[in-house]
Amino acid sequence: MIVEYIRYKLNEQPAESGGSIADAFEAAYRAAAPSLDASLHCLGYELSRCAEEQDRYILRIEWDSVDGHLAGFRRSPEFAPFLAAIRPYIGQIEEMRHYTPTSVVASKRK
Repeated sequence: MIVEYIRYKLNEQPAESGGSIADAFEAAYRAAAPSLDASLHCLGYELSRCAEEQDRYILRIEWDSVDGHLAGFRRSPEFAPFLAAIRPYIGQIEEMRHYTPTSVVASKRK
């Protein structure tokens, strides 16, 4: 498994829909979610908003492998609708990297 982290810093411009840019951004990822759900390579995902700086988000996607993401998902029929949904925000990405989980992990969630 590999984890992709994508950090966003949203522009202060109002969303085209007349709502907030944050609402439009989250709606775009809700629209993109079925593409991730349908991918055989995507194991899970989470979009988190920064509590201290409300214009910052991190998307965490678990992939079966880097190749599963870059070759499998990006060459699949699911990629085009995913990209179409999030395309307006690509220029607001600060970082997009793959990380390998280490053995240092704990969770107290049930």
